[in-house]
Amino acid sequence: MPDVTSADFEDHPERALLDRLEEYYDAVPRHGARAEDVGPLTLFVREGRGWPFYARPRRGWSGPLETSDVQKVRARQRELGIPESFEWVAETTPALRPAVEESGLVVHEHPLMALDPHTPATPSEASPGTTSVRIMDVDDPLLTSALAVPHLAFADPGTAVGLVGTPQLADAIAACVADGSVERVVARIRAGLTVVAAAVEDGAALSSGQHQPLAGVSEIVGVGTLPSARRCGLALAVTRALVTDARSRGADTVFLSAGDDDVARIYARLGFRRIGTALIAEPAE
Repeated sequence: MPDVTSADFEDHPERALLDRLEEYYDAVPRHGARAEDVGPLTLFVREGRGWPFYARPRRGWSGPLETSDVQKVRARQRELGIPESFEWVAETTPALRPAVEESGLVVHEHPLMALDPHTPATPSEASPGTTSVRIMDVDDPLLTSALAVPHLAFADPGTAVGLVGTPQLADAIAACVADGSVERVVARIRAGLTVVAAAVEDGAALSSGQHQPLAGVSEIVGVGTLPSARRCGLALAVTRALVTDARSRGADTVFLSAGDDDVARIYARLGFRRIGTALIAEPAE
């Protein structure tokens, strides 16, 4: 990726930052997927087992973007037996939303937030109560627990305290081991492509998340807290640990997509500011 200087951010902060994120968005999937260019769009296809990827705007495309382009990609996704999913940034590729919606997909909006290169990392604070927060290596006995937590968190979305907690972790851990996701994350940790942080207490992870560093940029993803442990500051503590680790690895730009405006307000407490809108399109349920 080309260097984005402090002068670039001062003169055109949003444009420079969004352009850097576009390069990141294009580069990261290529570590686990093959890329098929279909006109103005690039379809990323998972190689082997794992979370399926999506289609997004082709890097550097400057021509028109029509509904027929979206339909061609959707036809290819159906042919491959993968989800008809698209992800992009509204401000970077505004023409894609009407084309996607005219093709029949439903678009979901998520606040896109970032810490600018000149924004200092928020100092670490004491972990809530008796909970400790740590970066997990591949030999950490609670790594599988940390990887299972977001599955339970995202199955019960929102920020309200819920009933699901540590008693349900065992089944979630077994599912993560069985589908190969633990093995895949271990491989990514060893390759330096993924870092996992978790808030742990009494031998179990209560909240966890990841960041994915690449060429001075890192995205924080998958931060989730067991519903029964919400509203204790755990997700904030995990995010803070991820930011600190990302900065220690040379990432001067750290960003994330918040689930909604309520979640975005939580991340704002760490210094993240909204820079755009991340869009995800998929068929209606």
